[in-house]
This record gives sequence, C-alpha cells and structure tokens, in this order.
Amino acid sequence: MIGVATIGALDARADVRLDSLFTDNMVLQREKPVPVWGTAKPGERVTVSVAQQKQSAVTDANGAWKVTLKAMPGAQKVPFEVRGDNRIELQNVAVGDVFICSGQSNMEFNVSGVNNAANEIAAANFPNVRLLTVPRTVKGTRQTSFVAPVQWDVCSPKTVSAFSAVGYFFGRELNQRTGIPIGLIHASWGGTVAEAWVSRDTMLKRDDFKAATLKTEQIFNTPKAEIMAQQNTWFADHDPGSKADWQNAEFDDSSWKTMTLPASWENAGMPDFDGITWFRKTVEIPAAWAGKDLTLSLGSIDDSDTTFFNGEQIGDTVGWLDLRNYTIPANKVKAGNATIAVRVLDTGGLGGLAGNDTLSLSLKDNATQKIDLSGQWNYQPSTTFKELGPLPISLSTDRGGPNQPTVLYNGMIGPLEPFAVRGAIWYQGESNADRAQQYRTLLPDLIHDWRTRWNAKADGSDFAFYIVQLANFMARKDQPVESGWAELRDAQYNTLRVPGTGMASAIDIGDGGDIHPRNKQDVGKRLALNALAKIYGQKVEYTGPSFGSLKIEGNTARVNLTHAGGFKTSDGGAPRTFALQGADGKWYAATARIEGSSVLLSSDAVPAPKAVRYAWANNPDVNLFNSAGLPANPFRTDAP
Repeated sequence: MIGVATIGALDARADVRLDSLFTDNMVLQREKPVPVWGTAKPGERVTVSVAQQKQSAVTDANGAWKVTLKAMPGAQKVPFEVRGDNRIELQNVAVGDVFICSGQSNMEFNVSGVNNAANEIAAANFPNVRLLTVPRTVKGTRQTSFVAPVQWDVCSPKTVSAFSAVGYFFGRELNQRTGIPIGLIHASWGGTVAEAWVSRDTMLKRDDFKAATLKTEQIFNTPKAEIMAQQNTWFADHDPGSKADWQNAEFDDSSWKTMTLPASWENAGMPDFDGITWFRKTVEIPAAWAGKDLTLSLGSIDDSDTTFFNGEQIGDTVGWLDLRNYTIPANKVKAGNATIAVRVLDTGGLGGLAGNDTLSLSLKDNATQKIDLSGQWNYQPSTTFKELGPLPISLSTDRGGPNQPTVLYNGMIGPLEPFAVRGAIWYQGESNADRAQQYRTLLPDLIHDWRTRWNAKADGSDFAFYIVQLANFMARKDQPVESGWAELRDAQYNTLRVPGTGMASAIDIGDGGDIHPRNKQDVGKRLALNALAKIYGQKVEYTGPSFGSLKIEGNTARVNLTHAGGFKTSDGGAPRTFALQGADGKWYAATARIEGSSVLLSSDAVPAPKAVRYAWANNPDVNLFNSAGLPANPFRTDAP
C-alpha cells in the first residue's frame, strides 16, 4: 500500500520508491541481514522502519538507495514504512524463510494440473504462505528490474491455481511443520536448459560455454534492423517462397491446400515435416476500421515466423513459446480485402501455428471488435529443413528464445539480487539429458554461481539448494540398457557432494507416457523433508536407501545401503531393476534379496561380478523403499 501519492505521481515527482520486489504480503528473510532498496531523487535521505529498527541512506547521483536491516526473528504482520519526501507503508508483511523455485516445465507445472486439483485448490488457505511469480523474459545482460511488475500474494484458492505446484507443496509442508511464514519466488521456464540460468561470469570460465556465451551477447547487441536485413537476405537466398514473393497480396494461392488452424502441421496433413511452410488468408477489413491501428494475434508459432500484411512485413519472432501480437499501423489499413501471409520456419518437433490460442484481427484500441481468423488457411510447404543449409546466426541460436547461456539468469534471476533468501529448489534436467556428463559440472557451477551472487557461504549454510531428481519416464525396458536419463539422474545425485544440497527422488512417481507427471504433492513433500532435516533440525528421514559400499563375495555382490531403516519392497516381492556387469563388460539382470540393510545380487550369466547398477533406465520398475516410504536412489558403481 502506498500512502500520500499514486504510482503515477511518484514517477513524475521522483518520490521515494521501493524496488518492485517489496510489496504488500511479502516475506522478509528471518535471521539474516535484509537489504532493502529503491529509488528517489538524488541526494534525498530515505529511512526504512521495520519492526523495532530504523535504517537510513542518502540516494546517490543516480537516485539509487539501499539500506540493510539487521537480522530479525520470524514474525507476522510486521510494520514496514519507508520515508523520504513522501511515505510508503506496506501491509501484511511477514518475516520467515524465502525460497526461489526454479527450473523448467515440471517446476512451472501449476497446481491446477495436479492430481486431485479441485480439492487441493479449495483447501489452499494458508495465510502465512506467500507467493510471487517472476515474469518470463530473456535478456542479453543482467537486469536490475523485472520486465513487468511483480506482486506478493497470500496463498488462497484464488491465488494458488496458477502457481508452481512443486513450489506450493514444498512451502505448504514447511509452513505446516514449522509454523514459520514461507515466501516462495517462482522463476521457471518450460523446456529450458540449465546454462540459461547461470551468470556470464561463470559461463565465461567454462571452455564448453565461452563461445556460445559470447555469441549470445553478439546476437542481443546486434540492432534489430540489422538482424532483420540479414534474415531477409538469407530467406531470399534459401527459401523458394520468398524468391517467388508469396507474401504479396497479388500472389495467386488458389492451388494451395487448406489447413484448419490453430494446429501443428504434423497433426494436420504434414507428418514429419521440418522446414519452411507458408500460410495465407484473405480477410475483409470493415470500412469503419480504415485508417486505424489493428492488432494481429496469431498465438504461439513453432519455431519462428515472419508475418506480412498486404505484402509488407509487420513482425517476426523467434521462439516457439512466445505469443505473436503484431501491430498493423493505421496507414497500412484500408477497407476491403487484405491478405495475411505467415512464413513459418520449424527446425524440429512440432511446427506451425500450433498453439491453442484464438487467432484474430482486432482494433488496437477496442479488442472487442475483432475478426476471428481461426479455421481454414491456405498453405504451401516451401523447402525442407535439410535443404536449407546452415541457419543465420539470428536463427541458429534461437534469437529471443530461452535456450541460450545466461539469458534467463539475466532476465529472471538477476533482478532478484540481493533480496535475502534461505535457498532454492530446482526441478530441471530433462533438457540437458543428452549432455549428462557435462551436467556433472554444470549443475554444481550453477549452485556456486547463485551462492556467489548472493554473497552466501560456500558451505551452503545460508543458501540451501535442493534438487528434484528426474522422474521415471518413457517406455519400460525388460533388460538393462544404457540411458541418458539415468546418466542425468546420476549427475544430479553426484551434485550432493556440494555442501548444503539435498535431493528428492521422483523415480517412483513419474508417468511413462507423460513427461509432466501429475503427482507433484510427493515431490514437494520430499523436498521439504530435506529442509526439515537440514535447516530446521527435525529428526526426520529425508532420503531413500542410498548406496554405501560394494563387496564382491565370490559370484555374489553385496550392496550395503545407508538410510535403509525398515528396508523393504513395496509389493513384498524381490527387489527389482538391479543389474550386474560381467567380465565381458556387458550388463545382465540380477536376482536380488534383502539381508538386513544389504542387498545380495547374483546372476547365472555373471560368475564374477565387476560392478552394480540400480534403477538404471529411463523408466525403471522400482519397488525398494525404506520405512519413511522413500524410494531407493538409483546408483552405479562403475565409473561414469
């Protein structure tokens, strides 16, 4: 709540302002110094009063100010006031523990999609759990503010539905088990790679990412006009449709086939096609619209598009998640027939106007007046991706997209600094599963990077980092096989060597047919168990049975496990998914039996075992748990 003046007035008069992270309902980190910052006119003295303390600062020549509050105990409804030439008072402020919730789509997956979603949402009245979602954006340099305003919300049925499900269930469990207010900052983006979330300083130290990082900077530093000129030249040289001026209104497309949009073209007549396809549609512009700005909305397009109105380019976007909303300038709008042409480039996977969004043309200043563009469009494939040759730099690195080094750190994590937090939870790895060996150092580098940015201790005692290990997914195999997802899980498990980390296994709660399993309740709870044990000192089991040691006893391998209290199988049968490596280097399914806190393994095909693997598959059929109901962690004893 802002007293005395409205936001607009504050802008005009350069009155005291807080950074947008500081709003009603926020949670400040307990038991740590708390930076508070904002802007005012140069030379103005600003005083921040929170609870029983006051801290003051004088703004610098750029109008920036920052104070640091002394550590405070957990509390609710803490008075929070900022005074300069004007006064700001925030309401319903709490002091508790704040966690960043980051990663890709399984962290982004919201509460409305989980098992039993309706009941979960209806029961989500937790006034001391507070929610903030960071707007998605990519940036070439580290930002100090968000691309759009943010707001802390009290957790309720009205606010929880669209929030990260893993984040919510983690925070709910902590709040209910400790009574401490919990603040959750959700900053994730589906389909993204880990390197996108790491700062420039760290990426430039890595030989495997230095060139890509510099290339990303080059792209973002290249003027838009220059990029468009490069792209237009490339399309003119490589795309038959561009050479033939398929964008022009006068072009005759009557021989083209039709496709009902929106839809991916793989599901609408062009299976397995990657490359360039053109879409065209003629609409009638009402006389009342002539000379007025219009908005063309095409939803999300996979992967990139260039869009034309009566032959003139009105917009282009690279990035399959971005919504296309292009302005058609008033001087281009005339009554009568008009042609919309869309050139779509798809480099793999689904392609086309593939979102579930309504396609429309509307008045810019009155969106209720619109023409529905969904339905029949003429289309014509122009050339396959294989025939295109190398893409220009602006297209080959997904300009504007999130899968480039540093860009999500720059746009979504950087603006959080130096807001005091207790740690982070991380659900990511699917997009790095084809580079698991690299991930063994990349994920630890990300953790060290964030801790460095927050001036946290290297031992993680003031910045915990808890990882979700990838869930079981894809078709199940009967025999031992090599597995990219198993390799990635192993890289995640090995990250536990970094101090102050923890891991929640999801190896038993995935869905073989869905990369986004709906059981996010157990994921959040298992993450919370790590925090309850390691931050709050509660005597709870926080992980499943884990590899301890291996002893070869003749033709038998004895695996000793830790965290194995009440060790048993969930179905009463023999433990499954163990494999033994023979002298020939091959892997064979093993017969297993439990003996105390050990598992004894043998196979008729392996008279002299060399190594052991457990749950080493994309989708292993596991049944080994401890008394806390936590699954045994996948492991390998052969060198990675």
